[in-house]
Amino acid sequence: MPFGAISTTQAALAAWKNVLGPQGVTTDAAVLASFSSATFKTQQGIPAVIYPQNVEQVQQCLKIATQHRVPVYPISTGKNWGYGSRVPVADGCVVMDLGAMRGILDFNEALGYVTVEPGVTQAALYKFLHERKSNLWMDATGSSPECSVLGNTLERGFGHTPYGDHFAQVSNLEVVLPNGELLETGFPRANKAVATPVYRGGLGPGLEGLFAQSNLGVVTKMTLWLMPAPDYFEAYFFSSDEESPGAIIEALRPLRMSGTLRSAVHIANDYRVLAGIQQYPWQETGGKTPLSREVMKRLRRQLGFGSWNGSGGLYGTHAQVAEARRLLKDALRGKVRRLHFLNGRLLNLAERFSHSFRMITRMDLRKTLTLVRPVYELMQGVPTPQPLASTYWRKRTPPSSNMNPDADLCGLQWLAPVAPAEGRHAENISSMAHSILLKNGFEPALSFTLLTERAMVCVIALTYDREIPGEDDRASACFQELTTALTAGGYMPYRLGIQSMDLAALNGPRAALIRALKSEFDPANILAPGRYGPA
Repeated sequence: MPFGAISTTQAALAAWKNVLGPQGVTTDAAVLASFSSATFKTQQGIPAVIYPQNVEQVQQCLKIATQHRVPVYPISTGKNWGYGSRVPVADGCVVMDLGAMRGILDFNEALGYVTVEPGVTQAALYKFLHERKSNLWMDATGSSPECSVLGNTLERGFGHTPYGDHFAQVSNLEVVLPNGELLETGFPRANKAVATPVYRGGLGPGLEGLFAQSNLGVVTKMTLWLMPAPDYFEAYFFSSDEESPGAIIEALRPLRMSGTLRSAVHIANDYRVLAGIQQYPWQETGGKTPLSREVMKRLRRQLGFGSWNGSGGLYGTHAQVAEARRLLKDALRGKVRRLHFLNGRLLNLAERFSHSFRMITRMDLRKTLTLVRPVYELMQGVPTPQPLASTYWRKRTPPSSNMNPDADLCGLQWLAPVAPAEGRHAENISSMAHSILLKNGFEPALSFTLLTERAMVCVIALTYDREIPGEDDRASACFQELTTALTAGGYMPYRLGIQSMDLAALNGPRAALIRALKSEFDPANILAPGRYGPA
């Protein structure tokens, strides 16, 4: 079906203006250009942006889109950097920006849940809990504090606490279907079901999963479970000089399986850690790229981190944390060079005396501690902008105080394969990533996250400077080569960017079912065409 015919688009825009007012629809060239920009090359044109303020307006906007057969692409806050930002998958889509829907609509301290709209950011939810002196923690990702809680959850994003698997903490979604009808995935509130916010699924087949990584409906409300603050929290950090993380993963998996380690464990290589501490060391390399292993080895010694570096949190009573600490020490003995446990008091001391430590050892811990503090706070549900600075890794100028990777022409493409939590799989993925990225002139910055008891995700960052002529094309070719190699090896990504949505076009009964659902829910194919489904 051809999208964006002038007559139908103009008719839809006029109808949307009647619903939203003139300020709720824009065709301003500068605005459209910013919505068309990502952290890699894109070619999709956007004819307009619409800004509904509430669920009723979303319903009316989708009815209009279906009536006029004009495709729309919903976003929450649009901070989907590395995966396409605000850019639609298909050309000619009108962007539906839900960022103005910022309501925190329900909250229960005793039962630990909150209901949010798409525009509620990590920073807003944290502030909401902090102002109420709540004993509940949210789970934060390492992305921007201004990212949408709902948007990240629908992409099955993850964080750092025992509630780090975000979509596993969802109980009820309110969804607007493409025909404008309103659906709730759990017990309908209209039936006065008292268990709606605390019991997932309702009666019959569970529907929540239909709307994660989906183009079947627009999610306008989500109930999210929050974690009660533990009696005691302690973080651990370790480093290893081994070339592979396989032995570490084999040692940690039994602790995840037994529940000794209740939260995700993050294990990052040296390139990933260095990018979190500083920008590319142009002076040390004489301007050459990629960063050589020899220079990296020197920087590791200087800054005090290893080839592989891990972190995680211990949560519970003092006795439970002490026992987990003992078991973790036993498991990692002989496999890591350093293992440190930190609470707030020890971290403050480390920051206070880092200068003296440098004078004695010639190791500059000050830079490393700028990374440790944000990670320590993320493990307690505190969002931070610090990890976003790594998107400026190859830039020649430092990040501004108001970081915007799209506007600042930062090059970033994420690839995040998921695998069983076994050392051999980590070695396979690491070997492919190091070989292909270095061969193509990019640093293999990657981390493994033991996300569940049985599965791990490897997050690979392909980072570059879009201002350098030809870098976009070189990076995209490298991204495709690595994607092909990983998927051929059985390592599928846990989520997709707009540059790789073709991976969702699978065959077989599952694909047939999704196509049938799309045809039933959205026969005009106006909602986010091509997003995790038929184009």
